[in-house]
Amino acid sequence: MSAQKVVGIVPARGGSKGVVGKNVRPLGGYPLIAWSIAAAKLTPEIDRVVVSTDAEHIAELARTYGAEVPFMRPAELAADRSPDRDFVIHALDWFKDNEGVEPGFLVHLRPTTPLRDPVKMGEAVKMIVGDETATALRSAHALAESPHKMLQVENGYLTGFFPDDPRPEYYNMPRQAFPTAYQPDGYIDILRSSFVRAGTSLHGTRMLAYVTPFTVEVDRPEDFEHLEFLLGREKSAVHDYLRANYPAV
Repeated sequence: MSAQKVVGIVPARGGSKGVVGKNVRPLGGYPLIAWSIAAAKLTPEIDRVVVSTDAEHIAELARTYGAEVPFMRPAELAADRSPDRDFVIHALDWFKDNEGVEPGFLVHLRPTTPLRDPVKMGEAVKMIVGDETATALRSAHALAESPHKMLQVENGYLTGFFPDDPRPEYYNMPRQAFPTAYQPDGYIDILRSSFVRAGTSLHGTRMLAYVTPFTVEVDRPEDFEHLEFLLGREKSAVHDYLRANYPAV
């Protein structure tokens, strides 16, 4: 492994609108944020786990489950439309100003993707550490259908998204006629700190692909029901760890 530090960073602002209070809402008996913290703690390739939040109740909860909260995120960096790069730069500035050195890599772990395998996370860290030309790593899962087969509505009529495709009614062609499309899923994103510092982008154009199975993210309240269903069917090392070390809420 690289001598550069690998820090897991979990962003968890307090003002979620789509699913109110989602970061502290229970899943399998534990707050949603606890799942990302535990997954990072179970990944040997991650040196430490830090939570970036603007809410004291989330900070307190994060510490309960073993994360560091060495700073609070300013409210202006935790608005609905605040870009991810804002909280990343804020974290890097804190490390530089208070510890004298930035981590080489930030493992960006969104609480909204709770069902992770620490073994896969470790594989992803090793991938980017071993590729000096990669600007970042992003996880994604394959889509059942290509975007080329999707339609939009213009003036009340269905039309394709790719009007420059020369094939007549290309959207009616079999899916095998198109390249496989992948949906970024938040399972694990890894940022190279030096690249983030060098420009205005988080990921750049050389994003290593870490392909995962289909991954459920929390975007709606009913997604919690789906995740609870999956927990009843699949073994989870993270859930086992939480149950072995913390009382259910």
